[in-house]
Amino acid sequence: MTDAIINSTGQATTAGTITVYNVNSNTGEYIGSTSEYLMIGVGIPAMSYVDAPPVANTGYAVCRNSAGTAWVQTEDHRGVMVYDTTTLAATIIQTLGPLSATQTLLAPATPYDVWNGTAWVTNTTAQNSAEIAAAVAEQTALISAANTKTQLWQTQLMLGIITAADKTTLTAWMTYVQAVQAVDTSTAPNITWPIAPSS
Repeated sequence: MTDAIINSTGQATTAGTITVYNVNSNTGEYIGSTSEYLMIGVGIPAMSYVDAPPVANTGYAVCRNSAGTAWVQTEDHRGVMVYDTTTLAATIIQTLGPLSATQTLLAPATPYDVWNGTAWVTNTTAQNSAEIAAAVAEQTALISAANTKTQLWQTQLMLGIITAADKTTLTAWMTYVQAVQAVDTSTAPNITWPIAPSS
């Protein structure tokens, strides 16, 4: 089979086959080569070129430049998780190109991390405040659950109709509530909560 010869305008001056290198019409990314048969006066298909692309570097994709005159290496983070330095939100990159000014490949260690321009730094004040707030909420929830559990026994105690067994159980629960109330929430997250009675 004769090789096609093309002139400076991209038209075949000799009919034959030629290998062309195709690119994505939206991104210019190299997507593969095909062998095309060209008749005299016919040009190569749109979005294809006759010069072979280089091998892509690690972390890059080979693309045609916007003028269509040369191959370029374009950053390729597709499928990679990145983190927004202002919101800490994680997203997976879907498109070619460099990361934006507010994206990093480094994952924050906590929800209280702040980007300092080169790395995440934990805002320990905000973290501690949140941990204390969570401990206070846990303390309130435990006491509320205990009060719900013992409400009937407390009514029976006031009426003087509680059984000895229920009075013993009520005492155990009230002792537990006192222990929960005594927990110093300012030491969060280093808190060991009292264990509730089994009955």
